[in-house]
Amino acid sequence: MASKFTLKDHFRESRLVNGRLLFAGLLSVIIFGIVIFRLVYLQVFEYEHFDSLSDRNRVDIEPLPPQRGLIYDRNGVLLAENIPTFSLEMVPEKVPNLDETLHELSQLLALSEEDIEAFKERMQRQRRFHHVVIRQRLTEEEVARFSANRYRFPGVDIEGRLIRHYPQNNLFAHAVGYVGRINERDMQIIDQKDYKGTSQIGKTGIEKEYEDKLHGSVGYRQVETNVQGRIVRELLSEPSQSGDDLYLNLDINLQRVAAASLGDYNGSVVAIDPRNGGVLALVSKPDYNPNSFVSGISSKEYGALRDSPERPLFDRALRGHYPPGSTLKPFVALAGLELGVVNERSKTYCPGWYSLPGSSHRYRCWKSYGHGMVNMKDAVAQSCDVYFYDLAHALGIDRLHHFLDYFGFGHRSGIDLPNESEGLSPSSEWKRASRNQAWFPGETLISGIGQGFNQTTPVQLAHATATLAMRGISMQPQVVRATRPAGQADMNLRNSEIMNNLPMQNSQNWEAVVQAMVEVIHGERGTARSVGKNMPFKVAGKTGTAQVFGIAQDEEYDAETLERKLHDHALFIAFAPADKPEFAVAVVVENGGSGSKVAAPIARKLIQQYFGFEVDE
Repeated sequence: MASKFTLKDHFRESRLVNGRLLFAGLLSVIIFGIVIFRLVYLQVFEYEHFDSLSDRNRVDIEPLPPQRGLIYDRNGVLLAENIPTFSLEMVPEKVPNLDETLHELSQLLALSEEDIEAFKERMQRQRRFHHVVIRQRLTEEEVARFSANRYRFPGVDIEGRLIRHYPQNNLFAHAVGYVGRINERDMQIIDQKDYKGTSQIGKTGIEKEYEDKLHGSVGYRQVETNVQGRIVRELLSEPSQSGDDLYLNLDINLQRVAAASLGDYNGSVVAIDPRNGGVLALVSKPDYNPNSFVSGISSKEYGALRDSPERPLFDRALRGHYPPGSTLKPFVALAGLELGVVNERSKTYCPGWYSLPGSSHRYRCWKSYGHGMVNMKDAVAQSCDVYFYDLAHALGIDRLHHFLDYFGFGHRSGIDLPNESEGLSPSSEWKRASRNQAWFPGETLISGIGQGFNQTTPVQLAHATATLAMRGISMQPQVVRATRPAGQADMNLRNSEIMNNLPMQNSQNWEAVVQAMVEVIHGERGTARSVGKNMPFKVAGKTGTAQVFGIAQDEEYDAETLERKLHDHALFIAFAPADKPEFAVAVVVENGGSGSKVAAPIARKLIQQYFGFEVDE
């Protein structure tokens, strides 16, 4: 049987192989072309972009936060400083699992929920390649514990930083203020480039008012890093510029005496050098410890301060509204003299009450059986209400309002602190605009003794007293005395600024009112005779008592039957020496009851401290 065999088609096979080789060659050329094109595109057209990315992988730009300027009192005592501390920080982009890392850190260092929430808020405001603070002020034990476990937390490290500290604790809380963490509201108003690497900003007081001087200028350094993010070398740097140091007019010794003298009373004491406007003491009680706010206060602690009925966070010196009471009488007396309504010899009879013509309503004097016949000096020295009822009625509310404008009542004093209130000096126009009501004659009477709608702040009252002491030269109150730029030895003194020079027709009117105020302290019937006892010079002053609530005409005020919170406010103003004033003070003691018994002795202690003498009681 013949065998079967197949002949090969070499031509067909050759054509098939050649076709496949051609296809493979074309595909290779296309792929190679794509690669070449991509390389050319990346190397030529995208060179700058990828070169920049490459540099970012090996070169970091680190901000160098400036050192905040220091704050001193007039004697060189440190009021605000920077102390070293350790903080736990994270670079988010270097952390593989953020939530897991935070959980493990919480177990290791007992981070609170507030710490974690605050960190996440800060992280949202920062670039992911920037350091973000997790918690400040780590203890040495916590630093050691983390260091032993550092390998477990890539992107997390401990950094040494300077944080703000207030060595006087509560004493200057309202005046100096405090710094706190930068929040969303702060981010809206600051230049964020100036705060790279900085987590704190002035929140209140001098810290806020002079933030631009205290903060300084941020610096930068360019460093080369390895693949683990460790710094290999520094390429270039621009150092930061520290903030200016501030020297205040405030005197720590006066501040201590004022705070201690208030005791357990709430209130405020403000002392001013009338010659230049320097604020020598500024106390508001109750107060708080500003150090609690620096690293972030807990919700519980802040809630206790915020919700306290004593309102320790409220700055009474700048924002507290109090009826000036009888401390307004010297200014009303000067208005009467200057406007020709009365003269030094004009007398008014005080039977213990006053009635408007055609009215049977009696406006009572504090002395129920009256003062008899009194002139201006007697009325100021003995604080006769009837004399000032009659004088206010003769002046009229609008003339009185206009005259009190000269002394800054109802206006901000211009002190270099934030959030000062205007107070209120009423007028008929004000009442129409604010209450849509007419002004009544009886309201003029009580305005003449500093009651009714009158509202003043302690700073405003001290400023007006200083202006009266200087016979009409009104100096702008200044807390900051001088600045010292970083690295310099010399201070730059601030210039005193004259706000106004009151236009008076007769200079003798000043002396008449000042002598009446001297009688308050040194006269036989003066309401503050205890202040002038054994003083080496004459002091001019005026007591005041401001009602907290109204009393019906047929009722009497009995402090013993009332809760302390319903007692009258006690006020006192003074300047010394009376002929060449160097020191002016306003004291407001909430619910103190008596200006002569409670507020005046505080002023006496301040005068003794300022002039440095002891007197026999």
